[in-house]
Amino acid sequence: MGNRLFNTPENSVNLWTTYKFQRGLLQGFGVGLGLFYVGERQPDLENTFTVPGYLRTDASIFYRWGQFRTALNVRNLFDIDYFEKGDSGSVYYGAPFSVEGTIRWEF
Repeated sequence: MGNRLFNTPENSVNLWTTYKFQRGLLQGFGVGLGLFYVGERQPDLENTFTVPGYLRTDASIFYRWGQFRTALNVRNLFDIDYFEKGDSGSVYYGAPFSVEGTIRWEF
């Protein structure tokens, strides 16, 4: 069997789900959770070494009211150390725990 294509895992799975409250005091609020699994990869065409796989968890909390939208998104919720990709003898860490807030008005 030949070498594997670089930075391409044999297995990867992404699952993202959200729940938005439909009535009551929390109407318009919602939460989300995402799981991102990437299997081990070869960072070069010669397959000289392997970059390990990882499972990253993201989350969000959001509010929607008419045309108004706001959200707080968390990437790498548990602040795991992982390698996003590699190339010719180098590997690159994935982003650490980070939080991003957004506010928007749709029209």
